[in-house]
Amino acid sequence: MSENGHSPSAAETLPKDGSLALALGGGAAKGLAHIPVLEALDDLGIKPRKIAGTSMGAIIGACYASGMSGHDLRAFAIELFEERLELIRRVFTEAESWSSIFSISSPAIIAPETVFSAVLPDTLPETFEELDIPLCVVATDFHAQSQVVIDTGLLMPAVGASSALPVLLTPVQIDGRVLIDGGFVNPTAFDIIRGTAQFTIAVDVTGKQMQADTSVPGSLDTWIGASQIVLHSLVAEKLKHEVPDLLLRPDISAFHSFDFYKIEEILKASEPIKDDVKRGIERLLAKTP
Repeated sequence: MSENGHSPSAAETLPKDGSLALALGGGAAKGLAHIPVLEALDDLGIKPRKIAGTSMGAIIGACYASGMSGHDLRAFAIELFEERLELIRRVFTEAESWSSIFSISSPAIIAPETVFSAVLPDTLPETFEELDIPLCVVATDFHAQSQVVIDTGLLMPAVGASSALPVLLTPVQIDGRVLIDGGFVNPTAFDIIRGTAQFTIAVDVTGKQMQADTSVPGSLDTWIGASQIVLHSLVAEKLKHEVPDLLLRPDISAFHSFDFYKIEEILKASEPIKDDVKRGIERLLAKTP
């Protein structure tokens, strides 16, 4: 676990082999749009040399790095989110007790490790070291107000920390640090994997909401929406100073952050990104000596 995880970025340190590093950004349900991107990589027969994930990007990145294909992820996610009652049953039957999920006295109401252990594929390995593709995930040190990059040790606590959105999910303690959602420091962390491959690809799913939506959100939707505004603003500011070799932005502006049960619609709306992936990678590989 490190403070920032920056890799060397000087041109002379880059591999010249056409390899790719992939950053999957945070965005809650919008992060389901990462799946068509991974399917496009599979179609091309390309495996990233390294993956960086933040929040939902950490969840999907962990699944993909464990050996699941994009197609596997699509099938798993559709089954998971379309079967609402089964999802609830899995969470409560896998939890040791109700108090391990809900705690009125705790800083939030849901323990992320318990929930993710219940609903994510049981084929996920226990540690980062057992993954097929090297993975690093971004979390936020709440007290130090700084970025923490985790790429070793137990996988599930790290993924839980990267996804621990305050109010909804309890912070996760790792190595004496109190960690929350990584989106508050680095929503689309392409910078931390620059230098690990010749080209860096970033998938930004913090897209704006449709301008035509004039409805007044409830308190929870307002909090979640405000968090997404923070993520979108952070990415926009970072891109003013540094850009990945290929930036991908699926068109998911019609969806809200917690539209998980609209998974079929999200996947359909983001399907055109596959062509962007393939054309973009072809352009990058054309630069390879």
